Amino acid sequence: MNKYCFGVDLGGTTVKIGLFSIEGQLQDKWEIPTRTENHGAEILSDIAASIQRRMDTGHLSKEQVTGIGIGVPGPVLNENIVQGCVNLGWGNVRVADELSALTGLKVKAANDANVAALGEQWQGGGKGFQNLVMFTLGTGVGGGIIQNGRIISGANGAAGEIGHMVIVDSDEVVGTCGCGHRGCLEQVASATGIVNLTEKKLAECSQDSVLRDISPLTAKDVLDAAKAGDALAEQAAENMMKHLGRAAAYIACVVNPDIFVIGGGVSKAGEYLIEGISRYYKDYAFHASADTKFALASLGNDAGMIGAAGMVCTL
Repeated sequence: MNKYCFGVDLGGTTVKIGLFSIEGQLQDKWEIPTRTENHGAEILSDIAASIQRRMDTGHLSKEQVTGIGIGVPGPVLNENIVQGCVNLGWGNVRVADELSALTGLKVKAANDANVAALGEQWQGGGKGFQNLVMFTLGTGVGGGIIQNGRIISGANGAAGEIGHMVIVDSDEVVGTCGCGHRGCLEQVASATGIVNLTEKKLAECSQDSVLRDISPLTAKDVLDAAKAGDALAEQAAENMMKHLGRAAAYIACVVNPDIFVIGGGVSKAGEYLIEGISRYYKDYAFHASADTKFALASLGNDAGMIGAAGMVCTL
């Protein structure tokens, strides 16, 4: 009898759901809207109904399904309890217990960034390695830590919040981080941070740059100009990569991963970004972990769904 599992990536707008073989092969994927009205009261029942429809059309019995993994946009305790997801309208929700009661299947829940890291470790840029740290460089900086093939979530589900490491002096950044502090990694290495610091540099100096003719400026503009040899853009990119390399070195002193995987929109800068981060990493790293590998994430927007499945496919 063939065995399967479901992976669910719960976002504020849509829910991505995938059906997988227990070896990790995607069989089917689809999306449903996330209904956040009435404090998200219908979200889990919508997911349960969608999974049941797929089981019915595929003639899958509960005995063939090892479980459902679900990634949610907030800290998760004990693979079950969410103590608040603002984007979903949730307060305290026992996600795994409630979805299990609705489906009759085993359910595990985890933070969405953490399950994306697990997805990359299981089937993506970190495949073949048991110990991984993922940086997700987008509007903010997210992360996830995998040790011995398992998510490290910490005492209250906040492990892997690497974007909120205070890594620079407060006078080097623009404004305040969303967490309320100043000097967070997110303020110097996210797409937003790159743009803010580049615009600050443009305003403070008269150096020629192609970036002066671009409005609105994006992180892609900065990195593309840096790769093309624009001196001011190169300074901005090097500054970002230096901070990421140093942050990785600090993290390696604590969890000593086999590999760092870099994902998110900023990672589209490709090997230019990987080379720069790893170069600075070697400057700061403890000698025993100085040869840690760096790689690009490869699963794109499916990483969370795949990682969620991995929580129950690898039982």
